[in-house]
Amino acid sequence: MPPARNSKGLASKQARPGRGAAVENVQVDKEISQAKRSPSSPQGAPRKRSAFGDITNVRSTGHRPGAAGRPVRQCRVCQGHLRIHAGARGACWGPGERCPSSATADSVSLGRPEEGRGSGCCFLGDFLSHTLLFQKSFLLPDYMKSQPDITMDMRAILVDWMVEVQENFELTHETLYLAVKLMDHYLVQVAAMRDKLQLIGSTAILIASKFEERCPPCLDDFLYICDDAYQREELLAMERGILQTLHFDINIPIAYRFLRRFAKCARATMETLTLARFICELTLQDYAFVQEQASRLAASCLLLALRMKNLRGWSPTLEYYSGYQVPDLVPLVRRLNFLLIYSQDERLRAVRSKYSHRVFFEVAKMEPVSMQALENALQS
Repeated sequence: MPPARNSKGLASKQARPGRGAAVENVQVDKEISQAKRSPSSPQGAPRKRSAFGDITNVRSTGHRPGAAGRPVRQCRVCQGHLRIHAGARGACWGPGERCPSSATADSVSLGRPEEGRGSGCCFLGDFLSHTLLFQKSFLLPDYMKSQPDITMDMRAILVDWMVEVQENFELTHETLYLAVKLMDHYLVQVAAMRDKLQLIGSTAILIASKFEERCPPCLDDFLYICDDAYQREELLAMERGILQTLHFDINIPIAYRFLRRFAKCARATMETLTLARFICELTLQDYAFVQEQASRLAASCLLLALRMKNLRGWSPTLEYYSGYQVPDLVPLVRRLNFLLIYSQDERLRAVRSKYSHRVFFEVAKMEPVSMQALENALQS
């Protein structure tokens, strides 16, 4: 592997005053980028690409001279948002106030919306007011009835494979969720044959990675993960077909973004958030959850995770920011808990295997609560 350009110069030159931190950050970024790369390539390797870092078109961001010492100037739009939200109930901290130190759902009692305010909730008013209305235009119908050649089981197996692709390329979770949404919205309008289903799934990941990732995988990588079952022209034609069918409107609200923001408002620990993410990711494979609103699904996953961890339930803070009360979520929470207990198909192992790793706190190994215990917890 050739050394990074000017790496010797960076190591030998003495750092100028005020620029030492910037040079050190550049060196660390380059070392991490080089450590993640491996000599394997999809053209000649006998196995899958091991990680997203194998791709060699990653560019390191440079630092402009003198930029480190300049004060950050706030734009008028941001100032306007701060003035608007300073007077809103629980929306943001006013001038001169400081956000409280970061806490967790395990240790902090979230009683009133004012008590639940913290970093991450400042701009939730804008985000949720827009996205909660925006998501209604992307609700999915029961499209499987009009599909002549594919079934719900085929879709579940495809999504399981898409989870593996997301892991192998180290893509973000937003990319995975958006790819599944793109596939579903495309299948609403187009009757697909089973021999093209993997092509649709891989192309959906390609489009989603271009939308979400800073450095998306190249086209050859997607041909490789399909075991060269499709030609380059087929992948490009499918990409054009999906975009034209969806009228290039691919900024679809996904449950993962709602889940992250609700968890910030609840000040949930990373382990609790990961448990909610595991539950939410299981629903990607199950066609029964396709028609659910993204925000309602995210709120229900978080509520079930809080109950599984024996934490405080749906607080007024979460009611305020999510727009949902416990009675609105109870039916969906029951279905999610039923999914955890009884739905364990041996063919669909990717999500459970992924969240059984120590990196994800082994949340997949956690025992789900019984249906009766859940009923008692929801009524308390």
